Amino acid sequence: MRTISVFLYICSLSLYSCEQSNENAVNMASEEKKYTNELIKESSPYLLQHAHNPVNWYPWGEKALEKAVRENKPIIVSIGYAACHWCHVMEHESFEDEEIATYMNDHFICIKVDREERPDIDQVYMNAVQLITGQGGWPLNCITLPDGRPVYGGTYFNKKQWLHLLKQLDAFINQETDKANEQAITLTKGIKSTEYIQFNNNKTQHSISDLEDVFNHWQPNIDFINGGSKGAPKFPLPIGVQFLLDYHCLTKNKEALKAFTTTLDKMAYGGIYDHIGGGFARYSTDAIWKVPHFEKMLYDNAQLVSLYANAYQFTKNEHYKTIIIETLEFIEREMTSDEGGFYASLDADSEGVEGKFYVWDKVELDQLLGEDAALIQDYYNVTSAGNWEGANILYNTANDPEFTAKHNISTQTLHAKLMQAKKKLLKIRDNRIRPALDDKILTSWNALMLKGYVNAYNVLGDEKYLATALKNADFIINNCMDQDGKLNRNFKNGQSTINGFLDDYAFTIGAFIELYQSTFDKKWLNKANELTKYVMEHFYDSESSMFFYTSDLDPALIARKMEISDNVIPASNSEMAKNLFKLGKYFYNNEYLAIANQMINNIKDKANAAGPYYANWHLLLMWIIKDPFEVAIVGEDYLKIRKEFDQ
Repeated sequence: MRTISVFLYICSLSLYSCEQSNENAVNMASEEKKYTNELIKESSPYLLQHAHNPVNWYPWGEKALEKAVRENKPIIVSIGYAACHWCHVMEHESFEDEEIATYMNDHFICIKVDREERPDIDQVYMNAVQLITGQGGWPLNCITLPDGRPVYGGTYFNKKQWLHLLKQLDAFINQETDKANEQAITLTKGIKSTEYIQFNNNKTQHSISDLEDVFNHWQPNIDFINGGSKGAPKFPLPIGVQFLLDYHCLTKNKEALKAFTTTLDKMAYGGIYDHIGGGFARYSTDAIWKVPHFEKMLYDNAQLVSLYANAYQFTKNEHYKTIIIETLEFIEREMTSDEGGFYASLDADSEGVEGKFYVWDKVELDQLLGEDAALIQDYYNVTSAGNWEGANILYNTANDPEFTAKHNISTQTLHAKLMQAKKKLLKIRDNRIRPALDDKILTSWNALMLKGYVNAYNVLGDEKYLATALKNADFIINNCMDQDGKLNRNFKNGQSTINGFLDDYAFTIGAFIELYQSTFDKKWLNKANELTKYVMEHFYDSESSMFFYTSDLDPALIARKMEISDNVIPASNSEMAKNLFKLGKYFYNNEYLAIANQMINNIKDKANAAGPYYANWHLLLMWIIKDPFEVAIVGEDYLKIRKEFDQ
């Protein structure tokens, strides 16, 4: 990309990528504000945070885009999310600065995007930044021509870098128009080609050796000591870890099982897990799961509940059961609306300090825990100086048999004392100033959590979990679904306004299939099929036999993308392929089965060496290689027998 190199001298980028924070939500009624922009009309907590910046922010939409064309001004597309720490650092440094805001307002049309509400926009401009810099993250800041085609972008810029970059780009776009247009053409072409999959005419044969090839490519990057992938930071990647268990069950590969259990154990004992309140943080900044970015995302916890449920089903490890119970207690306590929807995320920061809500001082613990203080502090590696930036993250490095032997107590006594300490510390912690809550409700993430509750019910048998799942399923139907089978992306303040994307459909279909399998209520299977028909009509690309991320009803962006590779959330195409396989079996629909098989053929060559980043595809490949058993249960005791199967 020769033309892109024109800009690499502009600024040495500080590419902090954000997986953190959200300052306390703006209380619009509490005081008069000096500035108010178009974001005040939005419902997204992230957008509302910027509603009183001196920058004249617009939400993405016709008003801003038409204004850019009419005034012939380039656009700043600034993308982030509510739990993003570096997004808010850049806000405080640059977007709240009147000098910088004046320059932005005079020379650009400024658009703010909540990436969780509009992942379609994020996909396009993230691709652009990755093509330019080789990496991405949030905040994502992309400067485009008035028609939305990107010219340059990056992630976090400090105040000096940002102003310098804007001045350079403004001069370049206005004074070297041909070069700017050439760069936009090159970038847009690259964006359109990224993750576009073509139809594979070859009739591929599948076998166990294909899966062995996948694992052999993946194995050198597995951290068999600390779990996950080697190095830092460490992301859970639940679907990748799930593949390891399923691969072991199919092949009896002991190394896969070791990687699976090591990862689950190290996460469960590490600082990435909230030992007091339950639930997992977004990721670990180090190689041992000790120091988290403290934000908690619904989609991580949803998938990890499913993962630990499957792990408990296979191993009967009681600690995995505890993780499931505590995480769902956290979801019920802090992330669930009265209507039965699940909120999006919790911030990393409170009182402007990262992790302050979650960390402890040794003197404080001495006072709170009394005679058990020394035992509990030893268990969680608490020190006088603090084990992280002068404070203590609670995490455990000794296994229970070693620890109980050291302290000459029984396992039962240890667990009783830990439980007592957790209850006491949770009560105290609840009096602290809490991290901000992003209370928007996203359909796709709710479907993942719905599935988590179903999986927990299957293995633990707690009827409360099934009741919660059913309530959430009804919530999706009543608040996020139209009569014609169309889903919306979001729900907040009684409104559901953004047209759904492929992941909203794919995960909802998958969750409804799971709900059917646990209840044998055909309503859920029929709803899944109804949604699938809608997806086939509005998302399917007959030329490639894949699915676009956006509906054909949506206003066109500069590229219509496909989501192929799995990441912290599985790709919507891989999930749809699995749905088609299941529904094809249930409804004897050969078209669905043929499409699922073709989708696997399309991605197989590039997927084999991609390890966890095509893991959901590989799970489908297992089903194709070794066709699942079909079990029919009849008679009055059908539910009792089904529950026995779940054990």
